[in-house]
Amino acid sequence: MTSSKATKINLLNVKSIPIRTFWITSISFFMCFFAWFGIVPFMPDVVRDLGLTPDQKWNSIILAVSGTVFARLLIGKLCDKHGPRLCYTWLLILGAIPVILCGLVQTPIQFLICRLFIGFIGASFVITQVHTSLMFAPNIVGTANATSAGWGNLGGGANRLGMPLIAALVISFGVAEGDAWRYSMLVAGVICFFMGFVYYFFTQDTPEGNFKEIRKQNTIIEKKEEQVPFLTVLKDYRVWILFFVYAACFGIELTVYGTMDDYLQNTFQLKRVTAGNIVLSFALMNIFARTLGGYLGDKFGKLKGLRGRVLFLTFMLITQGIILTLFSSASNIVFGIMFLIMFSLSVQMAEGATFSVVPFINKKAIGIISGIVGAGGNVGAFLAALLLKYKSAVAEKMAIAANQGLEQELIVNAQAVASSIAVSNGYFQIGFIVIFIGGLSFFIKFSTRDEAVDVPIPNTLNKLEPIKIKN
Repeated sequence: MTSSKATKINLLNVKSIPIRTFWITSISFFMCFFAWFGIVPFMPDVVRDLGLTPDQKWNSIILAVSGTVFARLLIGKLCDKHGPRLCYTWLLILGAIPVILCGLVQTPIQFLICRLFIGFIGASFVITQVHTSLMFAPNIVGTANATSAGWGNLGGGANRLGMPLIAALVISFGVAEGDAWRYSMLVAGVICFFMGFVYYFFTQDTPEGNFKEIRKQNTIIEKKEEQVPFLTVLKDYRVWILFFVYAACFGIELTVYGTMDDYLQNTFQLKRVTAGNIVLSFALMNIFARTLGGYLGDKFGKLKGLRGRVLFLTFMLITQGIILTLFSSASNIVFGIMFLIMFSLSVQMAEGATFSVVPFINKKAIGIISGIVGAGGNVGAFLAALLLKYKSAVAEKMAIAANQGLEQELIVNAQAVASSIAVSNGYFQIGFIVIFIGGLSFFIKFSTRDEAVDVPIPNTLNKLEPIKIKN
């Protein structure tokens, strides 16, 4: 087959199949992340409405990223077999169900179950990376992957602004303010549901057509010996290094931004709205920062081959870790925001750099590898959240015990100070872990044959031979 992959990103050329797919997959990814973290701005309302305990609140955060781990591992293999178009269609339609149900819950247990299953739509990241890898040529695939992922990630920050706006809109129609969060989740779920139909009717698996149609039209079959077994992928050490790499960048970004609102309030005595706006502004850096990481990954690849991509990734991870340790020690708001800006830039560039390497590990199993690496991000978020939860919970309990009998306001202030110190210490430790993993990424190697890799495509369409028909 001759490939008609796009060799440049012309965003206005929507008649082009790769560009149209790029837009639809980016918007779908945005909506999935918007719905995934849509409840975050309303957590104080949810706590009051459902009577969540502090442990249940933390558990809801952990469950939301836990479900995604399994979904990402599964979806990569499904993409290789059935194609990203069908996988995304069903993920959007089925994933909308727990989002809608989240707006109907009445008990803490129901809420926690919905948070677990809502996390499954986080697997949208893997499909997006597979689909853009299928649509764009090697010279631009890093930039395409990073841009679609970055713009999709915006949904995780844009909900801080978008969900309150939806709530304000439904309140204007007479809905009680206490129920606004429920209707907001319903709206987000319905949008995801209809995006599934958009994906089905307006995209296709490759520039040449859908997987099923290509096989049927060309009367070709797949050579079984050319398939890459799942265990073979698991034995590739480079896949596991990238698993930890993505845990150290995307996983840490999820956890840091998930805890940053409280940290800024407790450490720098900022108001809740101010802290939320600061976190939102840094999340919006995904508009360009992740793209920049993918773009520079492609540039280093052009200069130094695949080794150049790895060296750039190593540099960005080590830089990210150093900056996080510096941020954890900042006691001045000016320096704190300065380091937070630098952290946002470096962590998102590291994410873009990661997926400028992933498509070249094994072109026959890009879906499986994307799923494993993507799952690494959620494992990192899960472990980092557990660390911060443990350190913060212990410190707050000690502060309450030490100030027993004092006025409630003094106890609350003591809790805030204890939490700030504990989380700061946690950020410091995480920063050194990121530096270590950055050094580990240096050992990703490619053979001469890898360096000559052509167009990365999944095993389902790779090396196909005609059916021999006897007369």
